[in-house]
Amino acid sequence: MPCALNPDGTTSFAAMQAATDSANTGDLIYFAFDLLHLDGEDLAHWPLLERKEKLETLLAGAHARLRYSDHVIGSGPAVLREACRLGAEGIVSKQIDRAYAPGDRGIWVKAKCLKRQEFALVGWTDPKASRQGIGALLLGYYDAGGQLVYAGRVGTGMTDQELTDLAARLKPLAIARMPLAAPPPRETRFGSRLELSRLHWVRPKLVVEVTFSTWTAEGLLRQVVYQGLRDDKPASEVRLERPSPSARPGRRA
Repeated sequence: MPCALNPDGTTSFAAMQAATDSANTGDLIYFAFDLLHLDGEDLAHWPLLERKEKLETLLAGAHARLRYSDHVIGSGPAVLREACRLGAEGIVSKQIDRAYAPGDRGIWVKAKCLKRQEFALVGWTDPKASRQGIGALLLGYYDAGGQLVYAGRVGTGMTDQELTDLAARLKPLAIARMPLAAPPPRETRFGSRLELSRLHWVRPKLVVEVTFSTWTAEGLLRQVVYQGLRDDKPASEVRLERPSPSARPGRRA
């Protein structure tokens, strides 16, 4: 697995994205975490721990950019808390006595260090199919110069009742003119295309709180989940915060 590392040793999704986009991958680090074949022998049926022991021996003295991905046995919740404290994206827990099974993610579980932050609502998209009320909320924040910057969108985590309530609160705030300092990208590496014909701008009066995994190189949120409206803070005070990770287990991968 190729990774870009920050100076403190944590991984950076945005830096890796920038490196691959520019074909400047010389500084990426490759972490090897499993060994399925060696010298013509199929190791996939070996227990995970034995495969990793063979891999660690194989990589002894390897190039500095090829590294063995170590592990900790037991104490999963404590390891997750420490990983989040150190700024990691999360951890993956695996069953050490299991053979490799292609496509079987039931033998491992991903736990993420989710970040939580407030954003101003700058618009919404129309719903598709059987979805009611709204499709997704468009998010923004004010930069140091007081300009409203697009941060991405959120379309998950809302109940049917919340979708209906949000639509009722957003529609009276609808405006024809975009409130952002610059238009959002219509095409992004992640997520569906932003269709302008289904987009509605609003006066930035409402504040929403979301959880997310990380930021992309384009400055957009990834894996965003709606948490609720914040009525105790005006949208004009929403600034980009330094995200604080919270040790919350992610969904089963």
